[in-house]
Amino acid sequence: MPYVDGFVLAVPKTNIEAYKAMARTAGDVWMEHGALSYVETIGDDVPYGELTSFPRAVQAKDDEVVVFSWVTYADRATRDAVMAKVMADERLKSPDQMPFDGKRMIFGGFQSFIEL
Repeated sequence: MPYVDGFVLAVPKTNIEAYKAMARTAGDVWMEHGALSYVETIGDDVPYGELTSFPRAVQAKDDEVVVFSWVTYADRATRDAVMAKVMADERLKSPDQMPFDGKRMIFGGFQSFIEL
């Protein structure tokens, strides 16, 4: 079963197009280096919960949207190898102005245990 990296972040609404352009490049890079899939989604039904929620997790402001993304790999070893190549890829070197606040991004790696 695939290994999955998941990402949740808040993007200012005024930066959505810049984020999409960055994500297209990132997707190409991940796929070229061996990811099985790369998915980016923009929240359209992510209510602000009383205790927990996607917006709370990334401290989303009123003028921001929540983005939920994931990348799949054959296994953890492949993920580690792909991630090393991705992080070294010149196309993803930090631009002068990121379209989101990376300090509020949450991410992690997950081992699949059910796939239907």
